[in-house]
Amino acid sequence: MPVVKRVVCLANSRKLNGRCVAGIELSADKRVGWIRPVSAREHEEVSEYERQYADGSDPRLLDLMDVPLITPKPKDYQQENWLLDPDHYWQRVARLKWSDLAALADPVGRLWVDGDSTYNGLNDRIDLAQASGIRSSLILIRVDRMTLSVFKPGEAFGNPKRRVQGRFKHVGADYHLWVTDPIYERAYLAKPDGDYQIGESFLTVSLGEPHNGCCYKLIAAIMEQAGGPKP
Repeated sequence: MPVVKRVVCLANSRKLNGRCVAGIELSADKRVGWIRPVSAREHEEVSEYERQYADGSDPRLLDLMDVPLITPKPKDYQQENWLLDPDHYWQRVARLKWSDLAALADPVGRLWVDGDSTYNGLNDRIDLAQASGIRSSLILIRVDRMTLSVFKPGEAFGNPKRRVQGRFKHVGADYHLWVTDPIYERAYLAKPDGDYQIGESFLTVSLGEPHNGCCYKLIAAIMEQAGGPKP
């Protein structure tokens, strides 16, 4: 029988051909810690079939849901991973409000390790050797404001693909991180290239899969006080 964890959905982000779903476990309405359900596939992305509710709908941010899991599956710096049970539906129990997020946010601090940046990013990657001691690859933070920049990062190299990047300040440091929240990606890729301002928000920031000796900080979810794009 699976172990059922009650989890607040705080990410349902794009990952390869599936999603990276993550949230904070609650027990007796108290925060326990982060959980990331993962599949048995090589890159552990979660398919639509594996994460759906009984009515076929997809988990949404702020859903309080019961998730059937099989066993912990920690690896490297992603210590919160659990192997999901693909034979049982997830169940939506309730929905939280935006105002509930303050009690769930992680202690205020830098986003793991700063100082290493990609060509288009800022403080957006960590060397794997430095990441080895990290105990959680997910952080929920509040920002007063953020700029969403839509542009073609590979244009100089003949790549016309456009991306959405979040630019914000947190604990005195500046960050330029790619957005993998699919709702915000779709909404802002539908706009012309440019910079767009959003107000007070909670962000789920995740350390993604290792690539070329580094792991990368990603904005896996954006939750605006004023609402946001609709699914």
